[in-house]
Amino acid sequence: MQTKIIEYVEQGRFLCGLVLLDQGKRLRVINQNGKEMNLPLARVVHQANSAFSHTSREETMRFLKEISEKRQELTEEIHLSEIWELAADEGAESFSSRFLTELIFGDEAGDDQVAAFVRSVFTDRIFFKYKDGHILVHSAEKVEQLREQEEKERAKDDLLTEGSEGLMLLMADKEPAEWPQRDYCLDIIKEYYLAGDTAEAALARDLLKRASLTKPHDPFDILVKAGVWSRDENIHLYRQDVPVEFSADELEAADQPEPDPDHLLDSGRRDLRHLPLLTIDGESTRDFDDALHVEKDGDRYVVGIHIADVSEFVKPDSPLFSTALERATSIYFADGQVPMLPPSLSEGLCSLIEGKIRPAISFLVTLSENGEVLDYKLVRSVVTVKKRITYAQAEEILDQDEDLQMLYALSMKCQQQRIDNGALLIPIPDVDITIGEEGQVSIGLNPVDSKARTLVAEFMVLANALAAQYLADRQIPGLFRSQGPPRKRLSVGVAKDLFTNFRQRRFLSRGELLVEPKPHSGVGVAQYTTITSPIRRFLDLFMQHQLGSVLQRREPLYTLSECRDFASAILRSQGRANQVRFLRHRYWLFKYLETVIGAGNKMEALVLEVQPRRVQVVLTSILLEGDLPANQGVHVEPGDTIMVKLAKVSALDNSFRLEW
Repeated sequence: MQTKIIEYVEQGRFLCGLVLLDQGKRLRVINQNGKEMNLPLARVVHQANSAFSHTSREETMRFLKEISEKRQELTEEIHLSEIWELAADEGAESFSSRFLTELIFGDEAGDDQVAAFVRSVFTDRIFFKYKDGHILVHSAEKVEQLREQEEKERAKDDLLTEGSEGLMLLMADKEPAEWPQRDYCLDIIKEYYLAGDTAEAALARDLLKRASLTKPHDPFDILVKAGVWSRDENIHLYRQDVPVEFSADELEAADQPEPDPDHLLDSGRRDLRHLPLLTIDGESTRDFDDALHVEKDGDRYVVGIHIADVSEFVKPDSPLFSTALERATSIYFADGQVPMLPPSLSEGLCSLIEGKIRPAISFLVTLSENGEVLDYKLVRSVVTVKKRITYAQAEEILDQDEDLQMLYALSMKCQQQRIDNGALLIPIPDVDITIGEEGQVSIGLNPVDSKARTLVAEFMVLANALAAQYLADRQIPGLFRSQGPPRKRLSVGVAKDLFTNFRQRRFLSRGELLVEPKPHSGVGVAQYTTITSPIRRFLDLFMQHQLGSVLQRREPLYTLSECRDFASAILRSQGRANQVRFLRHRYWLFKYLETVIGAGNKMEALVLEVQPRRVQVVLTSILLEGDLPANQGVHVEPGDTIMVKLAKVSALDNSFRLEW
C-alpha cells in the first residue's frame, strides 16, 4: 500500500510517522517507535511529496528511524543565518519551507532536506518562525532582540549549572576551585531567604532546586558554610531592614572634638562641675546618659538628676539626627548591640564618663522627707561625674554610703507617691541571656526591683514626669506618653507574685504617643514623656531639643504639626526595632532549649489561663510563654504549677511545642 511520511513534534522531539489513514482533519499514523495514534493534521510540520510502501511494523519502524537520523544529520549542513540574509533581501514576510530549502540545496532539495530545514527552524528560533505551514522571516530588529535573549538564557543556564555545582560542593564542606559568580549566587540566595519575593527569587529557587536544596533553611545552611553568615546570624535585623552600619557622612559628623568647658559656659550653661555626681549602671554598660547627686538642706533634700545633653552634638537636620530617627533606639542583644548613634558619640562624647567634662540638662529637685516635690529647676549645665559604680556595687555599699541611703529612701517615698496616685508596678524579672565563648547559652532571672535599680528608676521617672510638666505648664507642644487605666486591676502597689504580674500585664491599656499631655495611669502621673535616655532613644533626644530650646528662652524648636509627624515616624521605627529585639530574644531562648534542655525533657510551667482548647502557660525558668493542648484527663487551674514536656523546638523557625 502506498502512503506518505509525515513529521511532527512531541515534547520537543521530532518524530517521523507513516500515514495509515487520512481522515481529513486527523491522520491515523504509526510512528518510528511503533506507536499507532490519531494525529491532528495541525500538528504535522512536514509531509513528504513522495509516497512509500507500507510493509511490516518492524520494517516500518526501522525505515522511519533511518529517515529521522538522516534528516538530523542534514541539519548540520544548514546555516540559517545565511538563508535569512538571502530571504531578507527578497523582501517578503513569509516563504514556503521548500523555497527556502532550495536556497541551500538547489534543485536537489528533496523531502529529507526540507524536513531538515524545518527542524532547524524549530531548533534555532532566531531567524525564522514556523506558522501554519509557512516560514515567517524575522526582521533585523527581531533577530537582534532574540540574539540578546538567547545570550541571556545561555548565561543563565551557565550560571545555574556552575552555581548548583558550587552549592553542592559547599554543602559537602568543600570549596569550589573555580566559581567566578560565587558572590552573585550567594547574594541572590541571601536575599531570597530574607525577603522571599525578590526580583531574582525565581533564579534563586532554580539554583537551589538544581542543587537539591529544597528544605526551608537550606539557604541559611549554605550561607553559613560559605562563611557569609555565622551559625547564629541575626537574620531578624536583615529582615526588618534595620540599619546596622553607619555611613561615611554619619561617621564624619560624629568625629567631633572634646567639649570646651569655656565654650559651654559661654553658651549660658550653669557650672555644676563641683557637685558629687555618680552614675549607677550595669556591669557591661558603655553609654552613660544619667547621673545623680543628693544634698540635705535642713528637713529637705535636693536631688540632682543630670542627663547627658546629646543635643549639643546631634543637631537637627544633620546626618546623625536623620539616622537616629531611622533607628529610633539602640537595640541590645545577648550577643551584641546596634547603637542609635556612632560609638564615638554614644560611648564617648555624649556619655557621662567618670572624670570627663560634659554638657547636661540638670533637674534640681527639692523633695520633702515624704518624697513630695516642693520645687524644681531645669537648667542647661556643665557637669563632671566623680564616681562610677555598678548596680551590684551599689547593693554592697548601700548600707554604708550616706548619699546612697538618702537616695534610696527618697526613691521609695517617690514610688509610694506614685502608687498613691494609682501607679501599677509589675516587677517581672529580667531574663538575662549569656553566650559563652564556645556558644553555650546560660539564662538567669534578675529582679528589676532591687534597691539599686529601684533607686535609679524612680529618679528617672521623676525627671521624665517633671519634663512633661514643665512643657505642659507652658503649653509647649512635645511628644507625651499616655496610658489609660487598666481594664482590670488585680493588685495594688507592688505585686511580687509572678502569676499576678503576668495576668495583670494582659489587662493593661495600650500606651499612646501623643502631641499633647494626658495622664499616664501606669506611671501614676498627670503627664509623662521620656527624656532620660537621649543616647539610646530618639524620642528622648527629640524632647531634649524641644526642652533645650525653651530653656534658652527661644521659641519651641518644633510646632505641633511637626511633633505629630515625628510621632508617626518614631512609632514606625520603634515598632521595627521592638520586633527585632523580641525575635532575637526568643531566638536565644530557643537555642537554650535546643542545646541545654533538649526535646523530651520536662520543665516547670505556671498555668496562666485555661481555655476550652488550650492551656496557656509560662516556663518559669526562662519566662517564655507557650500553649499546651487541652487535656481532658488532667484538671488544672490558673496559678497551678505543673511539669510540661518539650516536644519540639527550632530557633530558626521561631517555634516550640509543649506537651503534657
